[in-house]
Amino acid sequence: MKQQRFGGNPDIDRIEDFALQLRRDSLRMIHHAGAGHIGGTLGLADYMAVLYGYAMAFDSGNPADSERDRLVLSNGHTCAVWYAALARKGFLPLEELGTFRRLGSRLQGHPARMHFPELVETSSGPLGQGFSVANGIAISRKLRGSSARIYCILGDGELQEGQVWEAAMTAAHYKLGNLIVFINANGLQIDGRVEDVMNIAPIEGKFESFGWNTVSIDGHDIAGIIKALEAINGGEGKPTVLVADTVMGKGVPFMEGKAEWHGTWPDNTQNEEALQAVGASSTFKDFPISEELVHAG
Repeated sequence: MKQQRFGGNPDIDRIEDFALQLRRDSLRMIHHAGAGHIGGTLGLADYMAVLYGYAMAFDSGNPADSERDRLVLSNGHTCAVWYAALARKGFLPLEELGTFRRLGSRLQGHPARMHFPELVETSSGPLGQGFSVANGIAISRKLRGSSARIYCILGDGELQEGQVWEAAMTAAHYKLGNLIVFINANGLQIDGRVEDVMNIAPIEGKFESFGWNTVSIDGHDIAGIIKALEAINGGEGKPTVLVADTVMGKGVPFMEGKAEWHGTWPDNTQNEEALQAVGASSTFKDFPISEELVHAG
């Protein structure tokens, strides 16, 4: 499956349907595994749907293509929704989603480069480090004269890491106009409200002071996300940050805006309620869950 960057007029309804299915996939994956980080994962579904449903250039039949757009998921604990997007776009078998976090599976709770060297740019876990890796890739592509875009996703709590601000300074210094950072700003982290744990406001003002293009968006407005991404002019030589107002647990009323859903998972009854809340996709079908399909090493 080959996708051009911003190819034609976006089908908003289809992208919204894609986001809906990514939420269903994530819920089923995490519930089946009995472990995972559902809150931030659900909040990223709309942006992930825009990236893989319209904005990014890639060929799933040739993931080693050096010219493809790349995504670095710095807050790797939200990977269920990324795995779902990759599967829905043909990078991996759809039924493999049912092996999420299983012993021997390629789909661990944090992406591991050893399992997907052509897709996972860096193994994650320690927060903040993905940003620096994204910088390195962006510098490499710039030196090669590549037109590829490098996307990086961070959580707002992740901005409490000092390495983030070293990376922000570096990207601006090297004029990485091919780098787009998305801040999943839901205002919550595992210990409660971000502003109470370690206030990082104003996010926009800080990035602007480092020399970034800064755009504030609604992280659940598909059309708004598309408009913001299409307007980025990498030729300006300035990196861009999208500070996205998002809701933890988006789409599931009893999870929305509650920090306790950062790193837990729904029981059987809660999962059924959650699946009903996000509805059924009119375009996609649920993936089969198999105990058999586990890839060793």
